[in-house]
Amino acid sequence: MKKTILFVFAAAAVLAACTPKAGLTRSGLNPKDFETDSTALYTLTNESGMEVCITNFGGRIVSILVPDKDGEMRDVVLGFDKISDYYPQNNQTDFGAAIGRYANRINQGRFTLDGVAYQLPQNNYGHCLHGGPTGWQYRAYQAVEADAKHVKLRLVSPDGDNGFPGTVTALVTYTLTPDNAIDIAYEAVTDKATVINMTNHAYFNLSGEPATHSIEDDILYVNASHFTPVDSTFMTTGEIRAVGDFPVNFTQPKRIGQDINHPTCKQIRNGHGYDHNWVLDTDGNIKAVAAELYCPATGIDLKVYTDEPGIQVYSGNFLDGTVVGKKGIAYPFRSAICLETQHYPDTPNKADWPSAVLRPGETYSSHCIFAFGVK
Repeated sequence: MKKTILFVFAAAAVLAACTPKAGLTRSGLNPKDFETDSTALYTLTNESGMEVCITNFGGRIVSILVPDKDGEMRDVVLGFDKISDYYPQNNQTDFGAAIGRYANRINQGRFTLDGVAYQLPQNNYGHCLHGGPTGWQYRAYQAVEADAKHVKLRLVSPDGDNGFPGTVTALVTYTLTPDNAIDIAYEAVTDKATVINMTNHAYFNLSGEPATHSIEDDILYVNASHFTPVDSTFMTTGEIRAVGDFPVNFTQPKRIGQDINHPTCKQIRNGHGYDHNWVLDTDGNIKAVAAELYCPATGIDLKVYTDEPGIQVYSGNFLDGTVVGKKGIAYPFRSAICLETQHYPDTPNKADWPSAVLRPGETYSSHCIFAFGVK
């Protein structure tokens, strides 16, 4: 994929001048702080100086180091400095996680498949969110391949896991490309009919300064002329509505903060800002831009590509400064934005929406690319 970044040499110069301390990653992480009997930190690098750090606990992206318009390297995702901070008893966050078995919400935690009714945990406003309270973001994936360019993680989810049917074997592969893109490929198989919807839950702040820079100042484009409205519990109503002149219209790039506090828009009230699924106009074309995020302060640009039909945009509305992340930074309100490629929320209960059913003999696949550059 062609990149827009023009500062390879500048980035290399900065890296030469800012060599990390012995044993630390370029982003300042200590891999020993992620080592347990079942977890580790995996560091991907490319020739442009970009670095991506991933832990197999939850299949999480911990850091993404990219050059800004001046060649300065910036860590553009939220996360923690050590593995214990990701444990649910310490912080119940989805920072950077490979979400499963079903990303987003299933209404009242219930669905029926092949005439059998299933009840899942109700861990969010009466609904099942992100696979339940012990979803895959809190499991240790097994690293089956790892080198400086990619890591492949494997997880086996047993039949009945959080109420879902079927034993599912899932793979997520992170690849760092030479042109500063993170290519994420998901696969899964099952021994019994089930539903599956995987995504990555990275929290982006393209300024690299989440303590002081609100994502409201950044520019967002979403290649979608329709979205799925939600009620006051964040559940999709079943309607697919044109974005029209609603505040959810990002068919032309606009400042995120322009309409995020709109005083009369019911959807803004229901979502506490943006926490909606957009129905992409890309028709599954991985080469078409699904969304684009741009930070004027740093010039860093992020293009999202996917073969999924939807993308959830979450504007960090529940961040409140109580979670302390990397380098001791407390993450304030709207200090990050999530761009989650996906099937639509509650698809198992919406027969006319793109199906999330996986059956024995089939292979689930999903593809997402986060491509970084500068303007």
